[in-house]
Amino acid sequence: MTELPEQDDSTNRIVGVTLDEESIGRSGPDIEHERAIAIYDLIEQNLFAPDGADGKGPFTLHIGITGNRLMFDIRREDGTPVVAHLLSLTPFRRIVKDYFMICDSYYQAIRTATPDKIEAIDMGRRGIHDEGSRTLQERLKGKVRVDFETSRRLFTLITVLHWKG
Repeated sequence: MTELPEQDDSTNRIVGVTLDEESIGRSGPDIEHERAIAIYDLIEQNLFAPDGADGKGPFTLHIGITGNRLMFDIRREDGTPVVAHLLSLTPFRRIVKDYFMICDSYYQAIRTATPDKIEAIDMGRRGIHDEGSRTLQERLKGKVRVDFETSRRLFTLITVLHWKG
């Protein structure tokens, strides 16, 4: 049996993320800060391999919203276009709504609840976040290969794009 060579993922990564201000808009300082943290965490560690790019990264990712779709404009580090993908936001609406609801419960619980109650709410929050991450991974299947941790970081960024403060 012939073994397949192990794939070198050292260049399959995002090194820059920009947000389309025309479609996403700017927000208050708290939301801008959360967006910056989400982008920093994503760039710090990720696996991002667009199908057909043959490991010829690293990549930059420009994110925008067009209609009811999330746009991923993927380019090489030098700006050369690789591919643009449009992902429907519909599969994420309920998950994002549930995530915000449980985050609100968590922040309220921190003030008054017992540690056991806070931990239970936080486990629920992580579970919803994981569900969103798996949904995103599924939506990217056949378009961009990402590991679960990268999917989690991308989902965090998607939630921050929806956050109204």
